Amino acid sequence: ERFFCYCEDVDLGFRLRLTGHRALQVKAAQVRHKGSATTGRHSPFAAYHGARNRLWVFVKCMPGPLLALLWPLHLAMSAAMLAQAARRGIAQPVLRGLTDAVRGLQPVLADRRAVQAGRRVPWWRLARALRWSPRAPLTRRP
Repeated sequence: ERFFCYCEDVDLGFRLRLTGHRALQVKAAQVRHKGSATTGRHSPFAAYHGARNRLWVFVKCMPGPLLALLWPLHLAMSAAMLAQAARRGIAQPVLRGLTDAVRGLQPVLADRRAVQAGRRVPWWRLARALRWSPRAPLTRRP
């Protein structure tokens, strides 16, 4: 509920993965989703909630060793995404989203303690499942 919209599916999937559930990729499957049909892909609303919630998912779900290792990369990617938003004319909502994410970290840290206490998958197994391309978030296609 804290997320309201944007990244709530990532949060759920991440938490399921941490507790040992598996996901399967079925290449022949097709999903038709009209992404951001209501708010627009680059709307201030989407930019704000996406920026805020990406930080919250990272802090809430990433196991400690990976959090420490990936924190500098996460900050760099957030800066790169902010620069990309500036080129699109939506830097202000992204910056506000990041600011509100930091201001709202206290309850997210409480959530983190519960999520990490229930983790059943070793951090190194999760590390093998991550996509290690720093360009991936910047080149995401609809």
